[in-house]
Amino acid sequence: MAGTDVFGISINLRGFATVALLMWLFALAAWFILIYFSFSVLVFLNTAHGANVVHGGWLIAIVGTESLVILGTIVAPATGALSSTVFVLIHMLWGIGLGLYGIFVTLFSYRIFFFDVQPDDITPLLWVVMGAAAITVNAGSTLILTDSGMSFLHSMRPFIDGVTLIMWAWATWWIPLLLLFGIWKHGICRVPLTYTPMFWSLVFPLGMYALASLRLSLAAEFPPLRLISEAMVWIALATWAATGLGLVSASWRSLRLFARSDSLAQSN
Repeated sequence: MAGTDVFGISINLRGFATVALLMWLFALAAWFILIYFSFSVLVFLNTAHGANVVHGGWLIAIVGTESLVILGTIVAPATGALSSTVFVLIHMLWGIGLGLYGIFVTLFSYRIFFFDVQPDDITPLLWVVMGAAAITVNAGSTLILTDSGMSFLHSMRPFIDGVTLIMWAWATWWIPLLLLFGIWKHGICRVPLTYTPMFWSLVFPLGMYALASLRLSLAAEFPPLRLISEAMVWIALATWAATGLGLVSASWRSLRLFARSDSLAQSN
């Protein structure tokens, strides 16, 4: 869902507003199906072992929900007479994202703070906890910066202003803690730092935090946040480059091992 919405934003920037609208509608339908499927999994796997399915990766549900808000603010004018309905819907989705975040982060925090944590439990997916809060900030800031033309929604602005700032502070609070988790795993527990596809789950939250800080600086008219955004962009870029190099290195090693095993098989 989130990928579809991000692609839809790019398509809209290139002048294909109708295509972006169709992509938003597709993402909305996919969200409706997947969100209830996710909760069904939580209910039907509600056992001591199944409860462990709740980890940082489940917060991707919030990422998908809030991405609908961001693209929705862009495509709403293209819906004509239905634009008011779309604006009300995306405000509702923003609130649903907040509720889902509250549910998942409570379960996640309970898991890591009150049960034994092993090094294998600390994965880059945990950064989605921060990323989900950051995209909520991004979505809230987008709502603030977009004029819906509806007095009912305009009256919600003080609430959105306050909650958006609180969510940015919450996302910021997680960054040092997540860094400490990594130091504990790789520095204290001596787990080798090797490439895994889950490292791409680290790149997105960093980039989203940079964008959320920029959007909030515009919505709050508070320029110092722009400095944080600019610094985080470089950090996210460096992380992306390092992850990309790790992918190339791991792929090269796998290719060499495959070629070696193939040659041994032929010689035998």
